[in-house]
Amino acid sequence: MYWFGLYHWRRRFRAVGEGLVVALAGVALARRRSDRTSRALAAAAVALGGARAARTLSTLTSPPPWRLERYKYDALARELPLADAGRVLDVGCGTGRSLVGLAPRLSGSTTVVGVDVFDDRVILGNGPRLARRNARTAGIAVEPVRGDAGSLPFASGSFDVVTACRVLHDLPADRHGDALGELRRVCRADGAVGILELPIVPERVDASPERYWRTRVGDAGLSVRTAARVPRRDGDEPYVVLVAAPT
Repeated sequence: MYWFGLYHWRRRFRAVGEGLVVALAGVALARRRSDRTSRALAAAAVALGGARAARTLSTLTSPPPWRLERYKYDALARELPLADAGRVLDVGCGTGRSLVGLAPRLSGSTTVVGVDVFDDRVILGNGPRLARRNARTAGIAVEPVRGDAGSLPFASGSFDVVTACRVLHDLPADRHGDALGELRRVCRADGAVGILELPIVPERVDASPERYWRTRVGDAGLSVRTAARVPRRDGDEPYVVLVAAPT
């Protein structure tokens, strides 16, 4: 069973706490005051506070944190030469969701490295241990390395395939070029760079997500070989998949 951490855990825990405080305040009011107005206010506080806490708690397991929507990773993986790759780097691996998503296409002899800043302020449990555990559950061994996408701690041309799944949009717009340049640098001249992105562009950018990312990839010295939009099962705008090669 996979566990990919708890997203936005501080905000969720705070919401649960606030709901419980409101509900407990209602209980305290009901005990202290017995008039009709106080009872009504107490009942409302208990109902509203309890509902907020329950609603937030339900998001922790719905959908379950270990559920993986593999289709979006398959859309990227089938365009990459993963089966023949000796060394693969996944940038922004986090707790291992992308590693698990790509695992079925990887050869058992492939050396897999995952790099991330492993910041747990957004994802509870975001660290090398969890990335290693989830990868092992998926049948692959991963070497987690702490590092930044804009300054990868690897020699040039170190990897046959380099991937970045749903990570570039989290960086400031003025760092997209640096990160893409680093993906190109550590990729072999005959290798491939694969990108899976949310349909997000920086503020004040008047371009579709596909066009924006194609442009940034090209500006980084990568030649786009495959560009596709992957429909999302939740009905939101499609994911963007790009596969490129160093020029």
